Amino acid sequence: MHTETVPATALRLKPSSEFIETPYIRDLTGRALEYLRAGFPVHFSGPSGVGKTTLALHVAARLGRPVVLLCGDHEFNSSDLVGGLYGYHKKYMKDNFIRSVLKTDESMTTHWVDSRLTAAFQHGFTLVYDEFTRSRPEANNVLLSVLEERILPLPAARGGESYLKAHPDFTTLFTSNPEEYTGVYRSQDALRDRMVTIEVGNFDDETEIAVTQAKSGVSLEDAQCIVSLVRKVREAKSNKLTPTVRACIIMGKILKLKGETARQANHGFRQTCLDILMPEVRYEEREKVRRVIDDALGAILIEEAHYV
Repeated sequence: MHTETVPATALRLKPSSEFIETPYIRDLTGRALEYLRAGFPVHFSGPSGVGKTTLALHVAARLGRPVVLLCGDHEFNSSDLVGGLYGYHKKYMKDNFIRSVLKTDESMTTHWVDSRLTAAFQHGFTLVYDEFTRSRPEANNVLLSVLEERILPLPAARGGESYLKAHPDFTTLFTSNPEEYTGVYRSQDALRDRMVTIEVGNFDDETEIAVTQAKSGVSLEDAQCIVSLVRKVREAKSNKLTPTVRACIIMGKILKLKGETARQANHGFRQTCLDILMPEVRYEEREKVRRVIDDALGAILIEEAHYV
């Protein structure tokens, strides 16, 4: 039986039984897998906190191949993607077998190390390039031929072949934040044109509740209360992309840690809501959002009083 050797840079991922799959998530996953199997790179684009990276890794796991994870960085250059010379080996030989004759021989060779893109390209792994627009555009230039012609140009310093052809199983997944985010570069139009971009926004109500309950451990009723509150705050803001489901999970974990329920939470939970939900609110909208939070919490307490 042939056993595939997986480099240390690659991960063996399996679809997790704890991954939340609602119709919304299944639709995103199914579309991404269709594009990848048709030979097109997939790009998940959307705000922070909506689960792009988790979704990309889940899709990569579904492909059943080893995964190479690369995270964008503004200090990247092409060698961080392709590889480079790292260290050297020095050899020195002294021959004095005949006492009156001294022979010396000294040589030094440099070491080339393939980077993660080259390893994935060569072995047919799935490359997940997370937040690729946090790398400077010129660092990603090598991807143009990789995605279109499926050819990787190699520096002469590597030795051997000048080009690598892609392994038939090589696939790529990208994620990125909107361009207005701090630390994000505008990517080349030519690069985006080579991808199929799937816009990922806030989840639907069913998915947010399911994710909040699973990740925080609160009851279904508490998850519904938390998601309802967060969605009302989101609707009251100019930027309706935040807060995301990440805020719901944090609030749920804190509630669970205190051993409380949303309907029985004390004044401290109100302050928790303010701490988590207010930082992204514009100054001129803060009072409006504060009233929304107070009204939502008040409605929860009134409902609990009727229930009792």
